[in-house]
Amino acid sequence: MFWIEESNAVAEFSVPDDVIDLAFTIRCPTVPVDHACVLSKRLHEALPWLDEEEQAGIHLIHGAASGNGWYRPEEKPNALLHLSRRARLRLRLPRRRLDDACELSGKTLDISGHALHVGASEVHRLNPLPTLFSRYVITREMIDEEAFLQQALDHLTKLDIDCRKLLCGITHTLNFPYGPVFTRSLMVAELTPEHSIRLQQAGLGEGRKMGCGLFIPHKGIKPVKQDGD
Repeated sequence: MFWIEESNAVAEFSVPDDVIDLAFTIRCPTVPVDHACVLSKRLHEALPWLDEEEQAGIHLIHGAASGNGWYRPEEKPNALLHLSRRARLRLRLPRRRLDDACELSGKTLDISGHALHVGASEVHRLNPLPTLFSRYVITREMIDEEAFLQQALDHLTKLDIDCRKLLCGITHTLNFPYGPVFTRSLMVAELTPEHSIRLQQAGLGEGRKMGCGLFIPHKGIKPVKQDGD
């Protein structure tokens, strides 16, 4: 854990909307727990321009069992996520690609034999909350938590993001085309609004087209820290 006590300093900040999240309703009772590779492949087939957009990212699909993202069903071969009507397919995109991405509505994606019907979309501006969470940040299995946090801190420093509190969570192994990839979840807290938006736009590390390194707003770090006590 990396921890510096909070500051009360607040600065005015106008949230830019040049990068947004686009959320699609979906009809799909189940998808594989490990669907990063096939979902990315199907979306690139439907939206070929995704590959050339550095700021584009694909959020993996999560069901009710995954709660706020800190927990996820156990990763067993052929394990499935059971999705409710509230489940969404989300893309992080430059706003100028909004119309292009909306062409996804009405399509059906074959996710390893599970038909995912894509419905209407809704634009969500990035939220400058001070606490952000990424379910999957790519790392190496032999690196311990302390080294992982130091790597994350170094990366944030390069992005000129002032980081006060970091907390890493559970690990996952995702299957990429070139083999298994080891990931850790990461929470970053007490960000300024500007730095919160910057981190959501830039992400952390590789694999954003596979659902990795993408950050979403979180309710706060204190409840998570208490849960782990």
